[in-house]
Amino acid sequence: MNLDLTAEDIEFRNEVRAFLSANLTADLAAAGRLATSVFIEPEFTLPWQRILHARGWVAPHWPKQYGGTGWDEMQRYIFASECARAGAPGLAPMGLNMVGPCIIGYGTPEQKAYFLPRILSGEDYWCQGYSEPGSGSDLASLQLKADSDGEHYVLNGSKIWTTHAHHANKMFCLVRTDPAAKPQLGITFLLLDMDTPGIKVEPIITLAGEHELNQVFFDDVRVPKSGRLGAENDGWSVAKYLLEFERSGGSSAGLEAVLGRLQRHVQAELPADFGLIRRIGELAMRVEAIKTTEQRVLSDLTGGQPPGPAASMLKVQRTELMQAIDEAGVQALGMHAAPYQPDAWQPGANVPVLGPEALVVGMARYLNNRAGSIYGGSNEVQRNIMAKGVLGL
Repeated sequence: MNLDLTAEDIEFRNEVRAFLSANLTADLAAAGRLATSVFIEPEFTLPWQRILHARGWVAPHWPKQYGGTGWDEMQRYIFASECARAGAPGLAPMGLNMVGPCIIGYGTPEQKAYFLPRILSGEDYWCQGYSEPGSGSDLASLQLKADSDGEHYVLNGSKIWTTHAHHANKMFCLVRTDPAAKPQLGITFLLLDMDTPGIKVEPIITLAGEHELNQVFFDDVRVPKSGRLGAENDGWSVAKYLLEFERSGGSSAGLEAVLGRLQRHVQAELPADFGLIRRIGELAMRVEAIKTTEQRVLSDLTGGQPPGPAASMLKVQRTELMQAIDEAGVQALGMHAAPYQPDAWQPGANVPVLGPEALVVGMARYLNNRAGSIYGGSNEVQRNIMAKGVLGL
């Protein structure tokens, strides 16, 4: 695919740059640069989402009839690249990138009319109820029980590693509605309110010392069947569709931005470390390789097709490259990787930084992103999908 910019592309890029210059505040840009994972606190993401929503740019990948921009794949790539280059905070992905496309694909007209505008505006903040103790990458073994009771399901069990559940007012959740069926055939996909009686959220503190994850407990939680997405016991089909979008979201622009900051620091402060300089050059070539795969996936999405096995290819390439960049960052930090200084990770912090300020979140990113090759389906699972879907094994 030809990635050279046309005159129209350059004009669009200039429009995006002008918008970012006028609307991306210093605090929001700092939140983007200081992000330690793909999830940033909603106090920064929601104001930025409202700004994008007012311009009509909050969901570039959605069909235009549901609030998307109508951009082609090159325009979406340009927009993502410019946002990453400017340091814009990434928006919370659970609503816009994951359950939103699922509602578009599987929702009833009533569900689309209710949920989609609230996702676009940020009125609803979503979390994902997938993993359970003992059922992570082996998602089909999940056991959160959902008993039918009239017009409701009654839920009992728990979900774990639930990112930002302490912020969310909505959850999309996989539940076991037919324990006698084969694992994939007895699962249902539900949309539910987090303030429903019987839901309890307990924090899980990460290795980096941050509260991003949670365990969520369900004790006789009654969920209306009107919140079911797709057919009863066919939730696995919805989940697979969603996971393709979770795994395919292009992120080479974000990787480029992080690698660029690292490269500038090394060139300025460690010009004699030829081994590290060579390593960064190799990482830059891997970023270029990912761009090509992203363009193929975006082309499929533009044509109305799910990304399929290419999403698994991207997921493996993206997370392993992200971790390799983090490792190079820790190498560049040297002894300054050791100090624990979470106060310095906050936008506008006025505390002194131990070590290079440009890499202050380097160790926290390294620790948080170790999970990247596990969440969304482990990379080992992705290789199995590629072996079956691409190689026919």
